[in-house]
Amino acid sequence: MSTFTVGATLMHPEHRERSVVLDLLVDTGATYTLLPAEVIAELQLPILEERPAELASGERVVYGVGEARIRLGERERTTVFLAGPPRCHPLLGAVTLEEFGLAADPLHQRLFPVPALLV
Repeated sequence: MSTFTVGATLMHPEHRERSVVLDLLVDTGATYTLLPAEVIAELQLPILEERPAELASGERVVYGVGEARIRLGERERTTVFLAGPPRCHPLLGAVTLEEFGLAADPLHQRLFPVPALLV
């Protein structure tokens, strides 16, 4: 299976003039979007709480949780993010993908719309 990135604009949810453009690694195995500490500092995003997480290596960590505005293409949503360590690779997680109604196609390295499930 291949990995791919998508371009996104991250913004402070209340002060949208604070923004940064990033390439996010699409990671459907990650629950939440992960942002590096320097992006959080640049956008001055508040950390609302802490949450335990498990890395792909099996290591257990505790990361801060906050909210950011994200633009993918022409659409915007407010999403939950985890505050990662400095210089970590930013990830686009499953919660954010679901909020946008998108799924990943790693073969063609693209995101595509999917219908909401109400079962």
